[in-house]
Amino acid sequence: MKGSRTSAASISILWSLVFGLLTHPSFAEVAPSLVHGLWVWKSPTVLAAPRGAETLWNFCKSEGINEVYVSISARSEAAEENQLVHLITLLHRSNIRVEALLSSTDADEPGKHRETLLNHVREIVRFNQRHSKERFDGVHLDVEPQQRAENKGPGNLRFLPGLTDAFREVRSLAEPAGMTVNADIQNKLLKGSPNERKMLLSAVPRVTLMMYELSSPSDGEGVEQKAEKVGKASQRFLDLAYDGLADQRLAKMAIALRTPDYDELLPTMLKKLDDANRSNSHYLGWARHSYNDYLKSK
Repeated sequence: MKGSRTSAASISILWSLVFGLLTHPSFAEVAPSLVHGLWVWKSPTVLAAPRGAETLWNFCKSEGINEVYVSISARSEAAEENQLVHLITLLHRSNIRVEALLSSTDADEPGKHRETLLNHVREIVRFNQRHSKERFDGVHLDVEPQQRAENKGPGNLRFLPGLTDAFREVRSLAEPAGMTVNADIQNKLLKGSPNERKMLLSAVPRVTLMMYELSSPSDGEGVEQKAEKVGKASQRFLDLAYDGLADQRLAKMAIALRTPDYDELLPTMLKKLDDANRSNSHYLGWARHSYNDYLKSK
């Protein structure tokens, strides 16, 4: 009986310790990690530089980056395959996700432009099949039909059905291959009707809003003013995106800021995005545009 009482007492103490850890404030505050993304354009040039992959890896660790969007083109992919494998190996070592960044201004149109994008996704799938460990974790789409003259102008969303069709077709290839899909969007797309916004936000599981040109380094505003503007604008766009939409299967939204708008203040502004929105269930995190701007400033 004495042994049983001792054993019971030991178990009680153990559970007390476990309960104490679980209820400790520092433990309770742990939540799923927010996305902290980074665009890397002209990847062949970036990775061809001496210790280019290592420099990028170190930058990500120092700046709290946990996702990297690496630009891939049909011309460069085969030539830089070994460099991509090396980069992915380094980034995965630090639990940093890697997404293949694919661009187009015409993939909203069915036919050859759409098929070019889809073939590119198929090649990413084949890359992953060749490299089961050093694989891309997702596809990141930079499809911008709004750049074409016929699609410019406030309220002109004539391209949206074709754009969402392209997103869905990419998703149908990427998800069965174990990859996520993230799509860059402009605030223009959030000003559509509830049906248009639902069409957009149900096409992919993640979107990234390019929240640019709120400020500039020469606008005379102080750090607190700029940060307040970032916080309020991000909250406004999140509210606008999901207003009237109750579907729980809609995409989560990350918010992107760019270096030319803030220069060395950019990390402060990115932190403000998290502080202002972390309690919003639709908020995915932030993304930083871009690593190439950092390289130019060195």
